[in-house]
Amino acid sequence: MSETGDQKQKKTPLRKSKKYFDIHGPVFWPASILIFILIAGTLILGEDAESWFSATQQAITDTGSWLFVVGVNIFIGFSLYFAFSKYGKIRLGGENAKTDFSTMGWFAMLFSAGMGIGLMFFAVAEPMWHLLYPPHAEVDSIQSIRDSMGVTFLHWGLHAWAVYAVVGLSLAFFAFNRKLPLSFRSVFYPLLGDRINGWMGDVIDILAVLATMFGLATSLGLGASQAGAGMEHVFGLENTTTLQVIIIAVVTAVAVVSVLLGVQKGVKVLSEFNIRLAGLFLLFILILGPTFFILGTFVQSTGYYLQTFAEYATWVEVFDEDGGFMSTWTVFYWAWWISWSPYVGMFIARISRGRTVREFVLGVLIVPTMVTFFWMSSFGGTALFLETTGIAEIAAAVEADQTTSLFVLLDQFPLAMITSFLAIILVLSFFVTSSDSGSLVIDGLTSGGKIDSPATQRVFWATTEGVVAAVLLIGGGLGALQAASISTGLPFVIILLIMCYSLQRGLNREYKMMESKEADKEREDYRTIVARLLKEQREKK
Repeated sequence: MSETGDQKQKKTPLRKSKKYFDIHGPVFWPASILIFILIAGTLILGEDAESWFSATQQAITDTGSWLFVVGVNIFIGFSLYFAFSKYGKIRLGGENAKTDFSTMGWFAMLFSAGMGIGLMFFAVAEPMWHLLYPPHAEVDSIQSIRDSMGVTFLHWGLHAWAVYAVVGLSLAFFAFNRKLPLSFRSVFYPLLGDRINGWMGDVIDILAVLATMFGLATSLGLGASQAGAGMEHVFGLENTTTLQVIIIAVVTAVAVVSVLLGVQKGVKVLSEFNIRLAGLFLLFILILGPTFFILGTFVQSTGYYLQTFAEYATWVEVFDEDGGFMSTWTVFYWAWWISWSPYVGMFIARISRGRTVREFVLGVLIVPTMVTFFWMSSFGGTALFLETTGIAEIAAAVEADQTTSLFVLLDQFPLAMITSFLAIILVLSFFVTSSDSGSLVIDGLTSGGKIDSPATQRVFWATTEGVVAAVLLIGGGLGALQAASISTGLPFVIILLIMCYSLQRGLNREYKMMESKEADKEREDYRTIVARLLKEQREKK
């Protein structure tokens, strides 16, 4: 990036905000039209939509699974490189930048945005499913028990958070250190220069909007399905698609209120509430559940995850005759994390001013991963204990309906009605934080990178997210949500790989500028010392 380019960007005047909508047309309208086409097409296809989504998902997996696998492993490499290289001491926002949030508040918001609903949905369901259908072991073997947690850790571990780390770091660096708009196009300034303000930048932001929208729709659909299952379990309501759509509508209305309150009063407060309630929930299972089995599961499964990391992280099912696992699980997860990355990355970037590169990467990469592992060990480990000791048949319940797995587990403990009700509240609360955080991000992308846009515009996107999730549930259920996530994730892998190189160039230039300033300061300090010594000598004479 040239100095002229920097100065040009800094001098670009901010457009005056409009009252109701303040959009960047070349991004807002194409993205809105493409989303509308998908909604209309899903409703028109009707029952055929489900088979179409299924075929799309399988086709992408058959041809692109290797690209997803290569991509997520490269993101881990880049994350660690940025953290432990000379770039680690660079501070987001400049050497004098201060943090906007406490460390605990920061962790709460990034964790709520990054995992939330998924942890509630899959904490019991995934380990049990891998126990029934182990991808790397014989059924009913000790190895299948190890794999049930090891594969779950693979899907929810470093790969997911590495995607968020490189995207969030890129957005934060170019927004806070280069004073560019907080938009996805800005990340590519070292490669494209001022062309980011033309059609190339518009295409990048449109893809980011679509990826964010369908990644969020997947999460909202999962949340609605699980909340509906909880209501059926607790209150006797039938968990139909209609009930799930009603849940989406109600939660979207709450999310709209949170969006209007903004990050400090809305998203931050809800995120901290989520963490406190989730902490109490975790403590309940840890104390009343098989405590020592949970702790042992956490330690051994973490070790097993590290031991099998290279093998499992590069497995693409190419030699397996009975395929299908990758499309349903691993590739879906990689695509889901990638499609979520503009949303989570941009949200994390907004709340990370003042952190060093090393602090940012290690904070985003290590802490949430270990908390996720402990959560999975607590709920998944408890389910494994109950299943393998014959106390309860959790796996059969999961095979019958994944959405009820958490509530079936809670039935094995005291106060099941109360804890199940609290679980529903937690799912819905994570639902709200995902929706309002996502709408703030999409709003930023479609408004040209502005942080504060009209309330009407934010309401529009919060509502649109709910509509997309509801339509996909109606049109094809969870399969449609998975297909939408994978479809938008595939082209975005390539964009993120290019982004890593662009970020390296930007950080390298920043480091050289820092070295130059430090050298100038050392020379100035040296001249000051020499002048003082000469003055002292003259005074002695």
